[in-house]
Amino acid sequence: MYAIVEIAGKQFKVAKDQYIYAPKLEGDVGTAVSFDKVLLVDNEGTIDIGAPLLSGATVSGKILEHVKGDKVIVFKKKRRKGYVVKNGHRQQFTKVQIENIG
Repeated sequence: MYAIVEIAGKQFKVAKDQYIYAPKLEGDVGTAVSFDKVLLVDNEGTIDIGAPLLSGATVSGKILEHVKGDKVIVFKKKRRKGYVVKNGHRQQFTKVQIENIG
């Protein structure tokens, strides 16, 4: 059984007991979260597709930790002008364990 759920504007294919790294969510570590923007549910071959969302379907999970992703380097340069700028940042993610699809 799996579902396609929208979390913070991004779509994830989730299954029970799976870990996902979603964009940073509000909440403390150990807090239960529920996602109600479910787009598709596959239950052992029976597929339910929303138009655009399934009514009454939710995916619940638990926040395990808040982490940072890999560093992304932003490098800008203009030829022959002496202009060079190097910046970097690390995106913040929330590690969520999917507990139930229903």
